[in-house]
Amino acid sequence: MKKETLQNIVYSPLYLWFKLHALLPLRVLYLLADLLYVPLYYVVRYRRKLVFENMRNSFPDKSEKELRRLEKQFYHHFCDYIVETIKLLHISDREMRRRMVFEQAEIVDRLLAQNRSIILLLGHFGNWEWITSIPLWFHHPDTFLKQIYRPLDNKWFDRLFLKLRSRFGTSCIAKKDTLRTMLEMKRSGRPSVTGFISDQTPSPTNIHHWTRFLSQDTPVLTGFEKIARKGDFAVLYVDVEIVRRGYYKATIREITLTPNELPEFEITDRYTALMEKTILRNPWAWLWTHKRWKYKHENFPES
Repeated sequence: MKKETLQNIVYSPLYLWFKLHALLPLRVLYLLADLLYVPLYYVVRYRRKLVFENMRNSFPDKSEKELRRLEKQFYHHFCDYIVETIKLLHISDREMRRRMVFEQAEIVDRLLAQNRSIILLLGHFGNWEWITSIPLWFHHPDTFLKQIYRPLDNKWFDRLFLKLRSRFGTSCIAKKDTLRTMLEMKRSGRPSVTGFISDQTPSPTNIHHWTRFLSQDTPVLTGFEKIARKGDFAVLYVDVEIVRRGYYKATIREITLTPNELPEFEITDRYTALMEKTILRNPWAWLWTHKRWKYKHENFPES
């Protein structure tokens, strides 16, 4: 039996379970999130050692008591992220517009009216899956709406997340196809809006630039900057704030409209600085489970 067929058999009941839970109102789902927190934090202890180490290195001035409180806040929010993401299987456009509000979205409208293509930069903060609802805030039917993603090894979950992320009209570009696809869209004459989640760790062969991020020397992704320069894309940042549980505000901020007029890595550094400010407002709402600092600068003398 093929692996993919076996996954369909094994995970189909899970999808039904997700669909049934998505029918529940979010206030009920948050009760389930509170219940999920207990086994995830105390029993499974999902990546707790890594999370605490990341926090301790990022906030060297905080006491252990403060760090433990921050750690618990993170896991509570992580459980909220899980149920909120499941809710994407059954949520109305109207409710999503209430819960995920975009401010200064007129910047996007203005650029699209000028036939400019846009790179939107964001991070794993708040609920990044809900950012895919941004098409609800502007109306340009001839625009390509894309997001870059790294395909999952588990094909069943990969298809599930592709379904969730296309809920509001966007489609995904596999990371390896990014440059080719974006330049093809550019040559078509139609504008595009492409989202990049760019706070991840680059692979060793793609480490070309380091910066100071959360008190640590950090290698950063630079591919989006190279693409912005090559295709003359406007670069914007999605600054997410937590209003209250289940409610987010995302402010669109300009990084640059003229990428080729800036020094090398300036776009990357501006994004990293904005991302850090976003995290410092509510540190518990960032995804601390990533191995963000697994590479050391001294091992990459040429970058």
